[in-house]
Amino acid sequence: MHLGIDRMSLAINAMGDPCKETPAIHIAGTNGKGSIAAFINSILSLVNIKTGVTTSPHLVDWVERICINKTQISKEEFQSLSLTLAPIAKKHSLTPFEFVIAIALKYFTLKEVELLILEVGLGGRLDATTAHKYRPIIAFGAIGLDHCEYLGDSLEKVAIEKAAVITPKSTIISAAQHNIVKRVIEEAAMREQAVIHWVDPLPSDWELGLPGGIQQENAAVAKGVIESLKNIGWNISKGQIREGLSLAQWPGRLQALKWEGMPIIVDGAHNPHAAKQLSIERNAWTDQGSGIIWILGIQKRKDMIGILHKLIREKDLAWIVPVPGQQSWSKDQILSFCPEYKEQIKEALSVEEILSALKKQNRWPSPPPIISGSLYLIGDLFQRKILTSYVI
Repeated sequence: MHLGIDRMSLAINAMGDPCKETPAIHIAGTNGKGSIAAFINSILSLVNIKTGVTTSPHLVDWVERICINKTQISKEEFQSLSLTLAPIAKKHSLTPFEFVIAIALKYFTLKEVELLILEVGLGGRLDATTAHKYRPIIAFGAIGLDHCEYLGDSLEKVAIEKAAVITPKSTIISAAQHNIVKRVIEEAAMREQAVIHWVDPLPSDWELGLPGGIQQENAAVAKGVIESLKNIGWNISKGQIREGLSLAQWPGRLQALKWEGMPIIVDGAHNPHAAKQLSIERNAWTDQGSGIIWILGIQKRKDMIGILHKLIREKDLAWIVPVPGQQSWSKDQILSFCPEYKEQIKEALSVEEILSALKKQNRWPSPPPIISGSLYLIGDLFQRKILTSYVI
């Protein structure tokens, strides 16, 4: 990883400024960015506005990161553009993430998209997506602490990095934020003469395609974004917004799946802010007298202590597994920092090992086991087809 937009700006210039005239909805924040993008994309797809979408990370394949409406770039087109743009990427030392954004912009130009949805990869000020200049609409998901090694060790520092995506005279849509974050966004908006719309969560009578209470906030941001499109020439009715929100899909986030016919829940919560939200969702579940069984893979660079403190309650049991291909926290390392969990933490080499052991018991856990801590862990399970009801 190598943050900075100078390389990306030079590469875009060398490519002939692809999508230069195409307006972008820019989505920043710590959590909820992908869900907001999914809601917006679902509405725009419904009303046939040709939209180029970049998201990250992917779960199974890099091509997931580049879509036109709900259709991913083909592997052949991705490979062809990779080869075409490789000399420019090499000359300007683009990172893999930057290279994908470059491929996306070129692809969207070739396909003549009308609108862009650009999800920030990390931070904002120095993120590759910020090199696209024409970003009249800025959407913020919830901002909390994550990637502190790159963005700063305080909420204010993280918020400053993310609020730097605000462009002059843009329209900003955000759900409620921490007071520190709200102040930072308002100060940045004032400097840029931008207009902020703070939105309230949608009421419960709005049907949403994504599960979980937090989605009422994310959907409200998406609704605000769609309504603000009238400023650049698109008018979309409330009925179309409602229908689009109900049709949204975004795998790996509070998703109910099955393993050998047994119910499983997966959620990619990989920082304390997301873990807190997952813990709030849990409050609505019934039959928790015996606690919950967690299957957690947590990357070494993540705030393991913050995540565990948000998730694990008195009667819970947590199985720790390695995240494939990533440096991960082990049971012994966790207990050296959190000895209070010594009776609640176990370890296994794989998710399947734990699920097989649970199946041999008389009764499958209820609520179902929850696999969490890393989208890389969930992506690996999807890739190996360990879980069912997932279509890529």
